[in-house]
Amino acid sequence: MRELPPLHLCIVQPAGHVHALGLIDQARYFRYQFRRLGASVSTAKNRLRSDAVNFVFGAHLGFDASLRQRHSIIFVNQEPLGTPGSSVSPEYLKLLAHSAVVDGDPANVAAYAADPADVPLAPLLQAPYLAQSAPIPLEQRPIDLLFIGSINARRQAWIDRVEACGVKVSVFAGPVYGAERDLCIRHAKAVLNVHAEDGARFEADRVAHCLSLGTPVVSERGPATAPHEAFEDSVVWIEDIRQLDQFFREDFATPAYFDIVRAGLVRFDAADPIETYADLLAFTVGFERADRLRRDATPWKPTRMQLGAGGEYLPGWLNVDSNRGAQPDLVLDVCRPLELPMKVDSATCGPVLLEERSLDVIQVSAAATAASSLSVAIDNAMRLLKQDGELRVDVPCMMEPVTPAEVLNAKAAGESALAGYTRAFWQLGWYEHRFDLVDSCLLDLRLAPTEGPGAAYTRITLRKVETTPNERTFARTMQADPCLPSDDVSPERMYGAVSGEPALPVRRGFEAGVALPID
Repeated sequence: MRELPPLHLCIVQPAGHVHALGLIDQARYFRYQFRRLGASVSTAKNRLRSDAVNFVFGAHLGFDASLRQRHSIIFVNQEPLGTPGSSVSPEYLKLLAHSAVVDGDPANVAAYAADPADVPLAPLLQAPYLAQSAPIPLEQRPIDLLFIGSINARRQAWIDRVEACGVKVSVFAGPVYGAERDLCIRHAKAVLNVHAEDGARFEADRVAHCLSLGTPVVSERGPATAPHEAFEDSVVWIEDIRQLDQFFREDFATPAYFDIVRAGLVRFDAADPIETYADLLAFTVGFERADRLRRDATPWKPTRMQLGAGGEYLPGWLNVDSNRGAQPDLVLDVCRPLELPMKVDSATCGPVLLEERSLDVIQVSAAATAASSLSVAIDNAMRLLKQDGELRVDVPCMMEPVTPAEVLNAKAAGESALAGYTRAFWQLGWYEHRFDLVDSCLLDLRLAPTEGPGAAYTRITLRKVETTPNERTFARTMQADPCLPSDDVSPERMYGAVSGEPALPVRRGFEAGVALPID
């Protein structure tokens, strides 16, 4: 195999989407397997790398397909597709059909690929990094049975039936992921796995994670379950209600049960898919070689920019921040005057070219609005925006508005904070253009629109417009600069340029430094 390209694992997480944290388990597993094969692997949320092959997890949550033009991307699909399957958008299936994809389940491939042989498969099985050196013995664990996942009527009916058999089922009060969830799994005698809908597929990733943590899984098994062979004799299967009642009334938590599930955990520990991932890495090497020839190598000219990337990174935008810890596309202090045009290299976007009058939208985050020199940032925005381009500024609310009057006051306060960039535009030295107020709305902490309760910011939308003749006259009246045109003198209009005489007449005797009387 030729020298391995760097690999980057990108987890798609829309703002405030807590369930996207479940993708971390998948990315972590890929990272471990690739590192075993000697690859250099990095990870990030929403951010791609221009110098790496990007494996994207969670594109079904939303992905800008144009990013493929400048990045090498392989999409990782773990969503059950087809019938039965998850409800995904037609755009997602189209994205998979026209991209490189790796899938965790062969049953998914027909939903988007013309030839199944074009799609490498990479299941998530045993994860050695989750094992503990001294786990709590199963018999001593304080949680009898733990359920993980969202609750609907079908799953609640299963839980009620199990508890009617005398076994308490513990359920999280809200979404919990990562180490906090794993700690609870390690304290459970078993995890209960139930399909969300009749005929749903097996939740392989969740079950593999629990087994790798050393916790047995008792799972529903229906006609469409179709598990990987590694789960066949590692999971306790329940195929109907009669079997459920018998198992939880007579078998669960008995010495025989613990012997059986311990043996199942040992068998699952032997499920090592390293050869599958070696094949995937070989596929990646070939893909990178071909994709490098296809990618656009000219400097990227973004049309959308966000100032302040710490709150919400926006894929497809140029995310700018002065704080490197915010992981922006470009570390830049926009509260200082910019020298344009500006050509820079970005680790996420590659070469970038910023020019005057090139952007359609600039969004200023709440963190950036706290800067003392916000006026300089907005002046930079005026230079960067095209005519009719929009400037969106998030202004923190002084208090959470609840009543209709407080909502109106919050919007008015945000609009007032930016009045200097609309009515008093001349104070910033602007002459030909100014900003016009277009809209204002309230946002919560997750930057989602709200009618008032939970509001944390007021988003003010301004539009760059051309000033009227009256406004220019007023600006010329009020500004120190008279705003004169340059009136440059062409070389042929210079005095003496045609006759060959000096540009300035020289009086006799001047060359010798003789002082001549003034007539």
